[in-house]
Amino acid sequence: MSWFARARLLLPLSDRLGRTTRIEDGYALWEGDELLEVGAYSEDVGRRLLAERPVLSVLGGVAAARTLADLVQHDGVLLPGFVKAHGHDHESPIIGMVKDVPLTAWLDGAVNVFTKFLDEEEVGLTEHLGESPHLVTYLKAKVDDLYYGITTALTHHCNYSKYHVDELAEANARAGTRMIVAVGGQDRHYFEGLLDIPHTQAIDRLDRAAARHAGDARLQVIPGPDQLFSNGPEMLKALKAWSRERGTLFHTHSSEEHGTTEWFKREYGTTEVRYALDLGILDDKTLLAHQVQTTPDDLKILRDTGTRIVHNPLANTILGSGMPPIMDMLELGIPVAISTDGSGSADSQNILAAARLASQYQKALHKRAENLPAQQVLEMITVDAANILGVNAGSLEPGKAADLVLIDLRRPNMIPTKVTNVVENLIWASDGSEARWVVAGGRVVKDDHRLTSLDAERIGRQVQWLSERLDDYKARTGALKGTGANR
Repeated sequence: MSWFARARLLLPLSDRLGRTTRIEDGYALWEGDELLEVGAYSEDVGRRLLAERPVLSVLGGVAAARTLADLVQHDGVLLPGFVKAHGHDHESPIIGMVKDVPLTAWLDGAVNVFTKFLDEEEVGLTEHLGESPHLVTYLKAKVDDLYYGITTALTHHCNYSKYHVDELAEANARAGTRMIVAVGGQDRHYFEGLLDIPHTQAIDRLDRAAARHAGDARLQVIPGPDQLFSNGPEMLKALKAWSRERGTLFHTHSSEEHGTTEWFKREYGTTEVRYALDLGILDDKTLLAHQVQTTPDDLKILRDTGTRIVHNPLANTILGSGMPPIMDMLELGIPVAISTDGSGSADSQNILAAARLASQYQKALHKRAENLPAQQVLEMITVDAANILGVNAGSLEPGKAADLVLIDLRRPNMIPTKVTNVVENLIWASDGSEARWVVAGGRVVKDDHRLTSLDAERIGRQVQWLSERLDDYKARTGALKGTGANR
């Protein structure tokens, strides 16, 4: 079946069609998970499409178009689905929990205790919910993603969640999204109950997950050691060898919090980046999240090895971690994507807000309004992020994945939007809720602001109940301690 979408404005964000191209009255045509045509609409185009295709479904319109009047134009902007290059799908139920503390205290007080709660109370929680509490948690993360127009995500699946890749895969399949799962592991300097000792436990877990989901075209499994500070040389070398043997990405957190980074330097006598270099695990398939605390020597290493960076400005500011030297990284040619991190630290998956904050911060810090213009940060959550992840998405052109989002331009905050200011309004005026239609893998998963692949209301009620049970659990057990500088 062929699908057709038409909007007042279209942004291909494509190297083939031009990244800065802005099309008035644009359309996209797709079948299955492949875009067939993208361009400017005309009545001649419409007549040709109707003549060539006996069944042509129209986004937000009829199931079988027969006349030009059926090829409706929506008052919106059509662009590629957003690509989230780093996040955590176990955090949605802990939004607003344990604030105004640094990263490692937050990990022990919120993330670790929550995922421990799910594991220890799983039987009773499952009995009440009718399905795994892990699955419910991951489904809520997919609700969050689709609400904001995110169709592709790299999920760093760590803490107790590293034992529950199957539930994450099921949530991704139900949602219809595309996912790279970085399966976590740690063998030191972390809450003791989560350590993989011997380190082969992490390799075995990765092997099992990769084998079980080898046939899933919309999910890829990669190594995801939780933090550079929480993994020793033997573990990191083994996981990177696994990655190299299979040609996958290798993903980890690096140099995020100032206190833990300084503690690491005292403990090891070097920075996390040079530690990784000495272990031989940095190359153009290595993806580091955060990299906030970065020295001039670190920058040279990142440049020379081709290492990729994911910048998470919402979490970095909320947790008081600081911000990485993004302008220096970009000037040196280091590939950088912008992302949201998990909802627990960023408080939402509003990826347009992340792009906006990234730009605002660099403009203010350097007192230079030209830094990170709207076009550049929009590319860093679409085409650049897709290139960094190595996925066939992030832009609209023939042959690319049929992942699209149509942003509603009827909202008061988006008026006036026209061809000359559409990119700027997406970054500076949107509040993130304007994703009216979302298409993932050719499937309509959000239809006129309503999710179709997931029951958002039911999942929301389940997560609300989980969150209240978590409060009771934490009152009985208290916070954990043992991660990084929180020792």
